This record gives sequence, structure tokens and C-alpha cells, in this order.
Amino acid sequence: MDTKKLRQKILDLAIRGKLVPQDPNDEPASVLLERIKAEKGRLIKEGKIKKSKKSVKTSNTPHYPYLLPNRWCLSTLGEVFTLQAGKNITAKDIKDTTTELHPYKCYGGNGVRGFVASYNREGDFSIIGRQGALCGNINIAKGKFYATEHAVVVERYCDVDLMWAYYTLTALNLNQYATATAQPGLSVAVINDVCIPIPPQKEQERISKEIEHWFALIDQIEQGKADLQTIIKQAKAKILDLAIHGKLVPQDPNDEPAIELLKRINPDFIPCDNGHSEKLPQNWVWVKGKNIFLPMKSTKPKNNEFQYIDIDSIDNKQQIINEIKTIKTANAPSRASRYTQKNDVIFSMVRPYLRNIAKVVTDNCIASTGFYVCSAIPQILNSNYCYYLMVSDYVVNGLNQFMKGDNSPSINKGHIDEWLFPLPPLTEQQRIVQKIEELFSVLDNIQNALEV
Repeated sequence: MDTKKLRQKILDLAIRGKLVPQDPNDEPASVLLERIKAEKGRLIKEGKIKKSKKSVKTSNTPHYPYLLPNRWCLSTLGEVFTLQAGKNITAKDIKDTTTELHPYKCYGGNGVRGFVASYNREGDFSIIGRQGALCGNINIAKGKFYATEHAVVVERYCDVDLMWAYYTLTALNLNQYATATAQPGLSVAVINDVCIPIPPQKEQERISKEIEHWFALIDQIEQGKADLQTIIKQAKAKILDLAIHGKLVPQDPNDEPAIELLKRINPDFIPCDNGHSEKLPQNWVWVKGKNIFLPMKSTKPKNNEFQYIDIDSIDNKQQIINEIKTIKTANAPSRASRYTQKNDVIFSMVRPYLRNIAKVVTDNCIASTGFYVCSAIPQILNSNYCYYLMVSDYVVNGLNQFMKGDNSPSINKGHIDEWLFPLPPLTEQQRIVQKIEELFSVLDNIQNALEV
């Protein structure tokens, strides 16, 4: 379920008069609008507010694409409200957190900027951000606050409902009226002329309550989706933990023991004793990284251009390579020297907790020296099992303890070379991979369904 589109649909129904039923006993919106005009006229004469500025493109006949219900009427933002930008304030006067000396929220173009020592507005208002990429965003400000020159305060009259105003302004998508420049902005004169459908005041209250009801349900759905996403992530981590400790699939006593695989490559191999982990199943063995990965190879880019994998190439949410870059050899980064082949697993040694880990899907790429290239010795280690091993919490969290450095905490090649990995028989590795992929497929289908 696309909850964002659902919210938009509810707002669309609201501003077209199709969210709640009309009541023939409601005072017509035209009467409300006349009272608003009279109130604004009085305040203008008293010098308390200024007359709304109209843009040069303004028309006395507003246009609206939908037929409105009886007792509704059509107007403009400038006629219904008073829109007024706040005052400039220097950045040094805005604090990141509230304190006794800086208790008031400061609203800018993108919402709350921080906290300040004084306020220039008091009451309950909608706020339109009018500067920056998010211009047109709508916020609610209550109590005492400071509005900067990039925040437009929306003044209401004659008991116009606050939340109806907020939801309607949101539905109008004011960002579409922004100037198309490097720093988008909204002109108050332009948005004064934006057409707005006005329901009776009592219907405004019913609309805002109905929207709040639906939005509360959507909030529950979104929280449920977020909780389920967390559960899926935890389930995958648990599956990997069971897998690499011999608890995901049954052992077969007829499998060739992992130690025999290792001795076939190195007759002098001596099994490791990790001394702190639980005992592995029969036919498994603890082994150091240097005994299951081929030595890393260095290479230099050749020809006019080459395929390059750096940290930016990795999608660390899914642990896949999102983009292999094509780089001109003349512009090759100095770190471009790790030779990789298809099915190698690259593991970022810089901030390993970020899990920039992925399987290489094509031959003859060059990776950054920030990666440890796990090239599985095929007679010992299944490349898919290698991948699931390297993304497991056991490996990632275990290697994190060796990080050093303040700005870019890292591990080094030796930490992975000497790390102890649980190695099952080769045939069991294949069974483990098959079971992991079967279970992950079910979880992925659930996850994909959440995003529809």
C-alpha cells in the first residue's frame, strides 16, 4: 500500500467536497467569505494589516477544475487569509537546542530552524516555507515563535478552522508555483492569487476531523509496515546466524569434512581453536580468512577506460553493487588497484559497520583499496556461502571491534586474514545457500508487498 498516495487522495477528496457529507443547515461559505472580507477591511483601515498584493498575472475570476458542492464558494488565498513573511534573523542568533535563554522555535523555509531568544508571532498558524528546495511545505506553529523572512505566516479570520487551512494548503501543492532557479522560491504576491475552494465553516471542522481520523489510521499502517520491515531485517540476520553455526540445515555424516578440503590444498593445515565460540557441528572447522580466500591481486587500469567499484557503487541497504563506474584511465583514482572477478565478495574495511559489502557480478573490474576482496578458494568455499558469511552479524560486528581512527575508523587486511570463520563441508555449504535463498525469497516477497 502506497500510504503517501493514499494521503494525497484523501486531501484531494477533501478539497473537492467529497470527503464528508454536506449539511444544508450550514451557513454558506459565501456568507463566511463576506464576513472575512469585512473583517480584513476593518483591520486594513485601522492599519493593523496591509492589503494583499496581487501579482501582475492576477485575474478577478478564479478558475477551478472541479464542480464544487452547494454552499461552497471559490476564492483566493489572499482573500481568505493574510499571508505575511517574517523577519530576517542572523544564523548566530539561532541555537540548535532549546535553552532557558532561547525558548522559542524559529521557523524558516524548511520548517523549524532552531531556537531563539525572542518571538515575533503568537497564536496558532499555518506556516508556508517560501525558500529552498522544499518551498511550499506547510507546518503548524502554535504559541510564541519567530518567523524568518523565508517563512510565510498564514493569518486566519472569522473562526476559519486551523487544521482545515493546514490540510488545504498542503493539498494545493504550492511548490508548483516556485521560481525555477538554482534556489527555488515562492512569491507571496503569486500565492496570494492561488485559487482555493471554501466550504462552510462547520464543514471545515468536519473535514479536518475526518482527515485526522484517516491519517491516524494511515500512521498505524505505516508504523506497522516499519515494524514489519524491522522484523524482516531481524529474521534475515537470525537466518544467517543459524546458517553459519550449523543450525539451519541438518548435517549429513557422509559429507566430506571441511578439514579434509583444507588439507587437500595444504597438507600441513592445522585446525584453529577460537577458544570463545560455541562448538561447531561435526565435520565443520574454524579457519582463518587467509586459509579460505585467495591472496588479493593488485592491478593498474589498462586501455582507455576501465570498470571501477568504489564505496559509492555499493547499496549498503541491500548489500549489492548499484553501479559499476566507467572511468577514463587517465583519470584513475590512486586507490583503483584491487583486481576483482565475477563472484568475488568485496568488503569495505572503512567503517565496516556501514555494511558496504557486495558480490561482484562481472569479470575484470577494479575496486578501491578500501575493499578487502574475498576470492573464495573454489575447492574449499562456495562463493554464495562466502557472501552470506561476510554479511552476517558474526563477521561484521566481530570485525568492528578492530576499528581504529577518528574520522574514518577502519580495519586492515590482517584483521580479516586472521579472523576465524566457521567452515562447513562444501556440500553442506550448498545446502545452506539453497535454504537461505528459499527463506529470503519468502521474506523479500513480503517486503515487496509492503512497498506496493
